Amino acid sequence: MKKLLLPLFLIIFCFHAQSQQEDEDGIRNEETGLLQNENLGKNELSINALSLIAIGALDLSYERNINEDSSWSTELWFQLSDEINDDFVRDFAITGKYKHFFSSNYARGFYVHAFSMISSGKNYDYNYDYENDISMEEDESFTDFALGFGIGGKLISSGGFKADFSGGIGRNLLNDNSPTIVGQVMVNLGYRF
Repeated sequence: MKKLLLPLFLIIFCFHAQSQQEDEDGIRNEETGLLQNENLGKNELSINALSLIAIGALDLSYERNINEDSSWSTELWFQLSDEINDDFVRDFAITGKYKHFFSSNYARGFYVHAFSMISSGKNYDYNYDYENDISMEEDESFTDFALGFGIGGKLISSGGFKADFSGGIGRNLLNDNSPTIVGQVMVNLGYRF
C-alpha cells in the first residue's frame, strides 16, 4: 500500500498544479475551444528519473501527440545495475502506450493509458543447503509479452519542459518463468519540441 501512496500523491499534485495554470501559456482554438500552444511541437523526449535513481535502470521515452486528446509513445528500458534485489530481474523491455487526456489543454493534464510490453530478463531461484551451510542460485531466462493499463498526469511549461507522473499495472501472457504481474511507476522528465 505504501508503494501506491507516492504515485497517488504525485497525480493529485499534477491535477492541482494543472488547474492553476489552465490559460497561462496557450491560445484557445475558436473551433474546438481547446487550449493549445502554437510554439510547442508534437514530439516529446524524456527519461524516467525514478527508475534511474531507485533501481539503476535507463528508461527512455519518445512520445508523439496525435491531437489535443491523445498521444502514443514508445519506451526502451535497459537494466544498468548488476545488483539482484528480487526474484525476477528485467534486463530489457520495449513498451508501446496509447494515452487519452481528459483536459481542455493540448495533450496534458490527467490521462489514462493502455500499454503492451515485450520484456526479457532472468528468474532467480534461491535454495539454501542447511547441511553444508551454503546458498545456491539458479536462474532461468524469460521473454514475455504483457498487456496493461494505468493513469497519470502530465505538466508542460511554456518553454516546453515536461514532467509526467504515471503508474500502471499489467499481466504477462506467454511464459511461466516470467513474473505474472508487471508494474510501472514513472516520473518522466523531458522536453516537448
